[in-house]
Amino acid sequence: MTSVSIVGAAGYSGQETLDRVLAHPQLEVAALGSDSLNGKLVSALDPRLARGHDELLPRFVSTDEALEARADVVFLCLGHDRAAEIEPPATGIVIDLSGAHRLHDPSAYESWYGWVHPRPAELADWSYGLPELTPASGRLIANPGCYATAAVLALQPIAGGVDPSTVVIDAKSGVSGAGRSLRASSHAGAVLENVAPYRVGTHQHQPEISQALGFAVCFVPHLLPVRRGLIATCYVDAGDTDVEATLVAAYADAPTVTVLPEDVAPELSRVQGTDGAEIGIFADKATGKTIVICAIDNLGKGAAGQAVQNANIALGLPDTTGLRLAGILV
Repeated sequence: MTSVSIVGAAGYSGQETLDRVLAHPQLEVAALGSDSLNGKLVSALDPRLARGHDELLPRFVSTDEALEARADVVFLCLGHDRAAEIEPPATGIVIDLSGAHRLHDPSAYESWYGWVHPRPAELADWSYGLPELTPASGRLIANPGCYATAAVLALQPIAGGVDPSTVVIDAKSGVSGAGRSLRASSHAGAVLENVAPYRVGTHQHQPEISQALGFAVCFVPHLLPVRRGLIATCYVDAGDTDVEATLVAAYADAPTVTVLPEDVAPELSRVQGTDGAEIGIFADKATGKTIVICAIDNLGKGAAGQAVQNANIALGLPDTTGLRLAGILV
């Protein structure tokens, strides 16, 4: 069995990572790091874990202790600035679910994240891992952001044939994308019965998307009054590119990405709780523009599911091992 340490296990992405590790046939938990739950049983995170897991899983330890556990795989489920400060363990696979190691240009962190990267010289050591398009290499892996995952899956295969100046990405995410920390914008009074754009023109996933595509994009995120799920609607002038054929070919061997039949639109309800993605392609009759829509679960394919997928690839396992690839009919 491969030992795993989850650092920052009390957050949404940490909890989702733990859930997948528990169902994984080749992974076992060596350490669960959380400064807020240090010393407590795992059921302190979720009472459903009390049955069977309190006896089998280790108690929570501090973040530093979890980093020192010498696990074969370390999942960093911390805030961006905290993850950036950490010196990775000298051995083992490290997968960072934050944005601290996604951007190649150190100066971009000050522009887009609002702080100076404390370890800029080490950014080149991290590999950006979007498994279907740019599988990570090496043991230090930067897990893509949720919005970036959906946008890049929709656009990267056709990026060479589109007019960059025409690309607009309108994306919407469930409130869990904001993390577990309390803030006014994620209170029920601000979210329920409402849809609101935020960080318009300044969101940190914008340079990540641009870095992957090779050109700047116009990107506007919105907060949906749902717990989880993300949908990105991308508008492009694709010229003579056969968008459907290109995307079908790009994902022909990707069990995590489904290119839907003509006139079938992606929906949150089909991807919520899964680690897969749906892509739909449409033509706008009025303008001739192509519309590519991608739906994912922001905590699944957009975070924990993709992190486990990256771990599988780094370990030489089938990349869908332990993943959730089917939704539930309701």
